[in-house]
Amino acid sequence: MQTPMTTVAIPSQTYRWVMLFGVWLIYFCFGLTVSALAPLVRPITEDLSMSYAAMGNVLGAWQLIYIGTALPCGALINRFGLRRSLLMASLLMGASALLRSQAQDYTMLLIAVALFGLGGPLISIGAPKLISLWFEGPQKGLAMGLYVTGPALGSIAALSLTNSVAMPIFDNQWRSVLFSYGVVVLLSGVVWWVINLEPGSRQLEQKSLQEARPAQWVLFLQLSRIRAVQYVLLISIGIFLYNHGLSNWLHEILMTRGLSSEKAGIWASLPTMIGVLGALLIPRKATPPYRIRILTALFLLAGSASLCFQSSTEWILLLGLVLKGITQGSMMTILLLVLMEIPEVGSKNSGSAGGMFFAAAEIGGVLGPLGLGVLSEWTGNFQGALGGLTFVCLLLIRLLSLLQRSEESSTDYTRSQRISTMFRPIFASC
Repeated sequence: MQTPMTTVAIPSQTYRWVMLFGVWLIYFCFGLTVSALAPLVRPITEDLSMSYAAMGNVLGAWQLIYIGTALPCGALINRFGLRRSLLMASLLMGASALLRSQAQDYTMLLIAVALFGLGGPLISIGAPKLISLWFEGPQKGLAMGLYVTGPALGSIAALSLTNSVAMPIFDNQWRSVLFSYGVVVLLSGVVWWVINLEPGSRQLEQKSLQEARPAQWVLFLQLSRIRAVQYVLLISIGIFLYNHGLSNWLHEILMTRGLSSEKAGIWASLPTMIGVLGALLIPRKATPPYRIRILTALFLLAGSASLCFQSSTEWILLLGLVLKGITQGSMMTILLLVLMEIPEVGSKNSGSAGGMFFAAAEIGGVLGPLGLGVLSEWTGNFQGALGGLTFVCLLLIRLLSLLQRSEESSTDYTRSQRISTMFRPIFASC
């Protein structure tokens, strides 16, 4: 008697784009939630009687949690799969937004924002994993370009619409605005779960969960010993310090330059709009021979942008916003390409290396908002803090030169090994 064959449901080619939309939507909500507080700094600090230094602590709270949870979240995704993990991400991010709307003091707001750090890594690590699972060849590059627009557009929506649209709709009640954002995030989780009811997607997920994997801690230890990886991780800290620090405080910086709250919100969204285009265009030009040069140019532009924000002249401020937009998405994207092409990393270890990258980078994600808040509180303005960001950009250029030297020495060592291997049989026969 023959055993009947098990029929395996295979998802259609078009359904991969439906899956991509699901993860894009959750990532959009990631950007929406991350940027939601920036345009509301003034009403929140006034309502809760908080200083700028305290608000800096709040803005950097989720990144601090992110640092400790990035690596465990990668293991959790491998254990429970994308379907459950990304649903959990949306639930945690939505809960964070809802709890922010109910905060009555600094401590409650801090805890609510910190909760986001538990869900954030699940989507940051899960999105690239979904693309590697569902896409291949040229479509993988297209899918990568599309999904990174999610958090950028979510950030644009928060920065440009919070004060101009959401606050007037809810009678200038910041709590109602944050509550509505939390509902949107939770709805994205519902959409994701419905999308995953397709039988083929579950079959593909189960196949992925059954793959054998090496011990993660051993791989992390091996990668952390590579000199080029160490430099990349240090540079990632500086990039996130600059991006997170300036992005979280940009709305308030513009208001101190004389802009109204509504105008500052619209202007603060300009770098993200430009950054979407920059992230799609600039990394394509960053082929291996030119990556270090392009990163050096981007760091110079970023340092110049922070100098522009020390001015009160509108055209200089606009120039700073354009420069920040050009650099905003491209710096991280190109640095990730550098990391993935380190010989010891490659495509095989790119997932683990990516987890290390984001875990290290969020150290800067914490220091940026916190540092700008503390410095502005000490000095009474943002001039010193903005000068500090320019200094960070100069340090990044120095680290780039060290990274280039380590890559060149690694290449020379690899070549000498190959030559030695080629001539070994000749020497052995002599």
